[in-house]
Amino acid sequence: MEHLLTADILEKNKRSNFYYSFLLLPKPKREAINVVYAWCRVADDIVDEENTLTQKQKHLRWWAKEFDDAIRGVSRHPIVNKLVDIVRHFKIPLHHFHDLIKGMEMDLVKNRYASFEELKTYCYRVASTVGLISTEIFGYKHNGAKEYAVNLGIALQLTNILRDVSVDAEKNRIYLPAEDLQRFGYSEEELLAGTFNPQFQQLMNFEAKRAKQYFNQAILHLSEEDKPLFIAALIMQEIYLQILFEIEKIHYNVFFHRIRISKFKKLMIAFRVWRTNRKK
Repeated sequence: MEHLLTADILEKNKRSNFYYSFLLLPKPKREAINVVYAWCRVADDIVDEENTLTQKQKHLRWWAKEFDDAIRGVSRHPIVNKLVDIVRHFKIPLHHFHDLIKGMEMDLVKNRYASFEELKTYCYRVASTVGLISTEIFGYKHNGAKEYAVNLGIALQLTNILRDVSVDAEKNRIYLPAEDLQRFGYSEEELLAGTFNPQFQQLMNFEAKRAKQYFNQAILHLSEEDKPLFIAALIMQEIYLQILFEIEKIHYNVFFHRIRISKFKKLMIAFRVWRTNRKK
């Protein structure tokens, strides 16, 4: 694992939705965010690599230890050392990084969620933590910005889950809460078989409404004064709302349609959000 190259990981950032959100950030903040996402990407790649559970756990522990070593000034990994410089410069609480690793660990040992409360903990750890880290880099004048980050992270992760139901099922992962499957009379076996029926549509509609509630709750906490600082997050919000709209447009048939937003549309969203929320 130690041979991972910074350039390779940063290149992966450019292929993600996050890349379009951060284009308009001032260069120092954009570079800081890119390093944060590079660090997250390594952890994510460890979870998805084709190794045994024991090997994945070992690699993830190594990556967490590299972060702690860098804090003590003894790591030699370029990404982690850059990250720690950023942590110190922007005064980012360390527990956000530790919580994120806990979320990645959940993906190694857990492929079912009994309740939404259980899933919400996962969403907070793998997504809201990244939002809270980014919030410190963006800067803010009102503490409501942190609540915005928490709720937006949950909304983004729920949207990811809805988009990737079929992809996750191929890996024997079901993120939709078991209590919700039961509520709508849709079984695990049907989901793993890619069965598209009215029960699945009702289930997905329910989950999409839940995601929208978190999007709505998020924006309520972001002050007008902080919006110019959070243009990157607002762009991400609009891109993912577009993904949610596309899922609804295909009547939730994610088994036969892969949702993608074109580069042109992402750039148009970025420009529109910037024009609406820039400092006048």
